[in-house]
Amino acid sequence: MAVSPRSADVSPTFDLVVIGAGSGGLAAAKRAARHGAKVALVEGDRVGGTCVVRGCVPKKLLVYGAQARDQLQDAAAYGLQVDGVTSDVDVLLERVRQEVDRLNALHLDFLERAGVQLIRGWGRLTGSHAVGVSDIRGGDLVQELSAQRILIAVGGRPNRLAIPGNDLAWLSDDMFLQETYPSSVVVVGAGFIACEFACILRGLGVEVTQVVRGPRLLRGFDAELADAVLDGMRESGIAVRFEQQVAAIEGEPGQLTAVLDGGDRVACGGVLLATGRHPWLDDLGLDTAGVQVQQGRIVVDDNQVTSVPEIYAVGDVTDRVNLTPVAIDEGRALADRLFAGLDRRVDHELVAMAVFSSPELASIGLSEDQAIERQGKEAIEIHRARFRSMDRALPGSGPRCLLKLVIDRASQRVLGCHMVGAHAAEIIQMAAVAVSMGATKADFDRTMALHPTVAEEFVTMQ
Repeated sequence: MAVSPRSADVSPTFDLVVIGAGSGGLAAAKRAARHGAKVALVEGDRVGGTCVVRGCVPKKLLVYGAQARDQLQDAAAYGLQVDGVTSDVDVLLERVRQEVDRLNALHLDFLERAGVQLIRGWGRLTGSHAVGVSDIRGGDLVQELSAQRILIAVGGRPNRLAIPGNDLAWLSDDMFLQETYPSSVVVVGAGFIACEFACILRGLGVEVTQVVRGPRLLRGFDAELADAVLDGMRESGIAVRFEQQVAAIEGEPGQLTAVLDGGDRVACGGVLLATGRHPWLDDLGLDTAGVQVQQGRIVVDDNQVTSVPEIYAVGDVTDRVNLTPVAIDEGRALADRLFAGLDRRVDHELVAMAVFSSPELASIGLSEDQAIERQGKEAIEIHRARFRSMDRALPGSGPRCLLKLVIDRASQRVLGCHMVGAHAAEIIQMAAVAVSMGATKADFDRTMALHPTVAEEFVTMQ
């Protein structure tokens, strides 16, 4: 990608140069510019980063598409006769791409309004106060910018398993570029990306086999909630195979075979490798500038400062809490500190998280296992409610809800608030306010319930 014509007349000296126009980079650049800083943002790809272009946003739109199909299947339970409905996945995918294009254009406009100078090209460090720009990643420099401070916000990339035939598989980025999906797909992985895409594909009518290396799904989330998600996935028809690995992929696009390490062969139309992500450190010139890297990530302190005082990093490239809102808050906090004199740090300890699977999972605070590990089993209390929500009463099918509170026995403070079920993320977002403020079980109990709702169980459970 060539450097845009507007780059030619950009002054080479800036208060801040940001490498990467994802969520964290955009947030930092706009906030710094509004504080009066002269800011350049260097990006060789589309503006918006993983979340807008190939992650959260298009994925959630596909989730809605899958849910719409489920709602149509429930229509008869409410006396509605829906005949002649066809599923055109190609139309859905095209409309998702159109929405991404719209959001990309909005972000470009936001940058211009904020006064940030967008420089098209791939940035890399050429010193502690210098960023070189090339028209291809790692290529010859076509421009060099000097800056008082530099921010690295290039995010991460999906892992690709080192197995024979891995080039035949999709990564998560590829799922939004397909014209349609085949009738059957093998999903490899146990994390939230694997589970979300397995549920999306199944919701769109695809036969899904999910291959999991370990004994459970969603490691890092509460085990009981992960099991509830598994129950719902299996009820929907997803075949989950634990403690197995894909050893090779054979065939040609559209007609593949996933060869498992035990010798089983699973024929499919596509294979999705959803086995995690890693910070993108290639061709950044980190060695040139002396930026320290440990275990494949850029090391930063609580103020986002790297081993070089004038260079900072935010978001997934630091591999701490790899979530869009965290990257945004890190970027804004950094800009506030550097250019507005505000001493604010991001709290990475209490972050709400969601898995947009079917059923949906959302969580804030400690899981039961984490609380036991930190405080001991006798020091905590567990309160839970499991039931079929009212929206499943007439259809008479579908996964059950699970709501769970983890309580410190001595103080009665809520250590963790967790849910599996419809709209879990929306509900936990508000519960997160209470948990972040240090609410106790008594605070929950004396909150009047909204009836009949699923969320009322959080304030009525015994």
